[in-house]
This record gives sequence, C-alpha cells and structure tokens, in this order.
Amino acid sequence: MRILFIGDIFAKPGLLVMQRFLQEHGHSYDFIIANGENAADGFGITRKHFTAMREAGVDVVTLGNHTFDNREVFEMINETPRLLRPLNYPPGVPGLGAASFIARSGERITVMQAMGRIFMDTLDCPFRALDEALNTLSVGEPVVVEFHAEATSEKKVMLYHLQGRVAALIGTHTHVQTADEQIVKGTAYITDAGMTGAQDSAIGLAFEEVHKRFTTQLKQRYKPAERLGTLCGVALTIQGSKARQIERIQWREGA
Repeated sequence: MRILFIGDIFAKPGLLVMQRFLQEHGHSYDFIIANGENAADGFGITRKHFTAMREAGVDVVTLGNHTFDNREVFEMINETPRLLRPLNYPPGVPGLGAASFIARSGERITVMQAMGRIFMDTLDCPFRALDEALNTLSVGEPVVVEFHAEATSEKKVMLYHLQGRVAALIGTHTHVQTADEQIVKGTAYITDAGMTGAQDSAIGLAFEEVHKRFTTQLKQRYKPAERLGTLCGVALTIQGSKARQIERIQWREGA
C-alpha cells in the first residue's frame, strides 16, 4: 500500500500547490493524508477548505493546535470521520482523533493524531491516549500516527514508545521538513514532514509583519505570504502492518 502524507497546508499557496501536485501524482497513491489546520490563512480550517482538499483527492484531513480557531469546525467535525483532531483532547471535546478506512488498494488503514505537550497547549498525555486507542484495534492492522508537536525530543521519545507497534509515526507542526527519515522495527518515522505553502516566507506568513514584530516587539496583524508554493511531505510503502519504505517529498512550483 502506497500512502502519501502532506505536511501542514498553509493558506492559498498551500492549497494551490497541493491541488496541482495531486492532479499530476495523486493516482500513484492508495491513500492520502494531509494536515489542514493552517488552511484558513494559517488559523484553522473552514468547510470551503475541507471540501477543496477532499475534492483534490485527500482521504483524511488532520488538524492540531489550531483545530478550533474557526467556528465552522464545531459544525463540521462531528459530521465526518475524515476530519481528525488530536485524540488527547479531554473527554467531551467534539470530534474524533482516530478512524479506520479502506484504501483504494482494498486494504484497511487506521489513522490517528495526537498532540505534544512541550511548548504547546497542555492536553491529556499523548502516550497514554495512543496506547488506549491502539488497544482497541485488531492485531496486524496498519496504523499511521501523526504527532503534532514542537519538541524534537518529545517526537523521538514517541518513536521509542511506538516502534514496532505502528506502521508510521509522522511529525508535524514546525513547518520545517527534517532529514531524519528512518524505519525502526517496521515503523517509518520523520521528525517533521514540513509545510505545504509559500516556501519563501516566515513559515507561511509574509515577512513584513513578522519582521516588524521581531524588531519592535509590537503585535502585528499577520498575513499569509502570496508566493509560489512548495509541497512537503512523505511517501510511505506499507506491507501488512509494517513500513517498507519512507521517502521525503519536496515538490516546488515553477521548478
């Protein structure tokens, strides 16, 4: 089974480059996952953005610390299992953090998302939350976990915790793709899949306002950068419940 994971899609440049990439290459994958928590100009997701991603070929959209930035998500998130938020939100929070699907290959796949706690909003323990979710699954079922976290150390320890138990552990959130892809005991891993958006930017935002904030310490109204996009992510090959290959992707418009 070939799986594509697309890193954090940021605003219009991210949506456009995602659509163009999938038009050319989407047919090569049996299942496509994309983080969409920055689709609405960097802050959450709306129904319009979710629909655009689904129509482009994305099977599951994940979120993160910006999950509830936009009011529309409260209506959407209980309507479909194809919009996932971190599963370690406290009980009673709308939405799901894990769901199972049938890929185009006919194989079953489960997708889970958890959020880290170092330099992030303090949610329930992601290690225990993932353990509880994994304990509900049948033995041998392939699982892809996205860990939306700031600290590399927390992501690496999560790999130690999950190695051999899931097919892939994909880090997101920092918007900068790392070069440490590896497979450990059948678990594919990368610390961060990177950002899908305007590469010539302050992790998706226009430089001007961010520069003013850094040089004056005055709050600014940030705007997304309007430049050519780059899609960052990883391609996975999974056989049974184990990863056989992980490959970094950087696809630049105009290259």
